[in-house]
Amino acid sequence: MLCDFAEAEVAKAAKATGGWLLKEEPSHYSYADLERDGTAIWDGVDNNLARKHLRMVKPGDRALYYQTGKDKAIVGEMLVVEGPMAARHADDPNAVVVRVQPVKSWPKPVTLAQIKKDPFFAKWDLVRNSRLSVMPVSAEIWRRLEDLAEA
Repeated sequence: MLCDFAEAEVAKAAKATGGWLLKEEPSHYSYADLERDGTAIWDGVDNNLARKHLRMVKPGDRALYYQTGKDKAIVGEMLVVEGPMAARHADDPNAVVVRVQPVKSWPKPVTLAQIKKDPFFAKWDLVRNSRLSVMPVSAEIWRRLEDLAEA
């Protein structure tokens, strides 16, 4: 986990810039796994648009951990600490990865059902192109999601 100072700096930066949403199946690698491990390589992104987004991610960017599967929801926040870089052990030469570390679990998951019900999110890629595994999150959307997580 980040120290309190670093967590405050990350939160301050996100208010101005937003960040990214990264999806993962929790049975493959959960947010709890990330908290336990301290950092992880985010890999396995195959879609060309998702890869394009992942190549735009920079160290210091914030990212939301979105769990797929049965309980689709944003459950935590991460910090990108390295990358983007070529995936070393991938068969695909175009594969790209980043390294992330946990920032915090959200007080309450924000479910896909909540997001789809709220007209504020109607134009966001998560609603319009829900199969995309990496997508940008504007500062306004990030703040609205945080509000839902704390409600």
